[in-house]
Amino acid sequence: MTSRGAFSDEPLSPAGRLFTDPKTDVVIHCIAISKNPIDLDVAKTALKSSVLVQHPRFCSLLVRDENGFEHWRRTELDIDRHFIVINNRLNKPGKFVGEHETQGFDDDEGDGDGDGEAAVNQYVADLSVSSPLSMDKPLWELHLLKAHKCVVFRIHHALGDGFSLMSMLMAGSGKVDVPAVVPAAVPPVKTEGIKSGKRREWFWLLSLLWGVFKMVRYTLVFVLEFAVRSLFVCDMKTVISGGNGVELWPRKLATAKFLLEDMKEVKMAIPNTTINDVMLAMVSSGLSRYLEHRTPNALHEGLRLTGVAMVNVRANPRLQELSEVMEKNSKARWGNKFGAILIPVFHHKGGNNPLQYLKRAKVMNDKKKHSMEAYFTYKIRDLVMTLLGPKYVCLLYYKLLCNTTFTISNFVGPLEHITLAGHPISNIKFNTSSLPQAISMHMLSYAGRVEMQLLVAKDIIPDPEFLAKCFQDALLEMKTAAIATNKA
Repeated sequence: MTSRGAFSDEPLSPAGRLFTDPKTDVVIHCIAISKNPIDLDVAKTALKSSVLVQHPRFCSLLVRDENGFEHWRRTELDIDRHFIVINNRLNKPGKFVGEHETQGFDDDEGDGDGDGEAAVNQYVADLSVSSPLSMDKPLWELHLLKAHKCVVFRIHHALGDGFSLMSMLMAGSGKVDVPAVVPAAVPPVKTEGIKSGKRREWFWLLSLLWGVFKMVRYTLVFVLEFAVRSLFVCDMKTVISGGNGVELWPRKLATAKFLLEDMKEVKMAIPNTTINDVMLAMVSSGLSRYLEHRTPNALHEGLRLTGVAMVNVRANPRLQELSEVMEKNSKARWGNKFGAILIPVFHHKGGNNPLQYLKRAKVMNDKKKHSMEAYFTYKIRDLVMTLLGPKYVCLLYYKLLCNTTFTISNFVGPLEHITLAGHPISNIKFNTSSLPQAISMHMLSYAGRVEMQLLVAKDIIPDPEFLAKCFQDALLEMKTAAIATNKA
């Protein structure tokens, strides 16, 4: 029952309106695996006193006025309506099984391995296509898979972006040894003093001018390319291409697993390389391996595959405490504060030096970092939304996804193991509901490990487990080459 009280309706942000259109409706799925069995009563009690239920977005209905404009309207929250409890075990196809059918299952969900992980993945894959969130309650749910010691948070993207939701996750978590203490989410920033001197001042001024020139140049090039890609230009069709209507096709979900230490080893092979460079190189190499497996010698060398990535455009992009995110004039304000950028990768056949993928990824990422592509796409989206309405923004966004091959995102998670509602968490990963592309890749680091969720249209990519192995092998091959380089 709606209770407006002293609260007035709050209009949705332009990005929020984008995610409520039927063609671009997006739900975020966060999967948390507990080391111990989950106590339902304890979980409900913890949730009732958590920061989540105190947040206005999570206590509001999405309503439309007589002119079709969406608003948030505060309502009384009934926690029980948001809990979906499943007691039965799931099998690999994501179907329920009886107690007499559970023999022979790998019960190692605590580490996210075996049949249990495959079952949970398929359950979430099915949710990504066939289960929109109900509009008669605030747009979030919590699925408790008791037999798998797993919780699946389903949160509509209109409520906030990954930055906002990760801030909330950290605010509601605790350290394993001291649950009342919020764990660290990001490493401290290292700062270096600027040395004085006329020569250094001139050098700094020239570097600044050169940086401005590169920013203007790359911004113009990338924004123009973004506009052309949204309207006309499409990736060449391959066996992993999606297209119009593919968001409605059945999905499969697989997980690729990496060690953060391996990525750090690889990035040491080339000076000034970042973890993001390593991840992009891994994606480029992994996709090339998979395409060569599916269509040997069918694709030309250097074939471009374009990805879409969402980039945080806040003035302070580092993860902040929730209190800072909720402040009205904060530089890290809650909401959907992101722009889109294009991420090109190129198909190369095996036999090349694996570190060549890293060199190419670094060159591309350096250009992207010198541009304001994300900021301009963010502002252009809001401008078109204001002038023409959500219909045209959603049409352009949908067309962009149809013209590209994959979506990719990457978030820095907790640096150490955490507890949620008193339950120690062994594993956290996330993905979103299906898109017109046949493949979506979502990466999250947690306590020294990185996991990539691969959501695919199973009629186009029937073997996502093999694709995950391609990415894992790509990183290990680069690591071997990096070790040899670092020793030389």
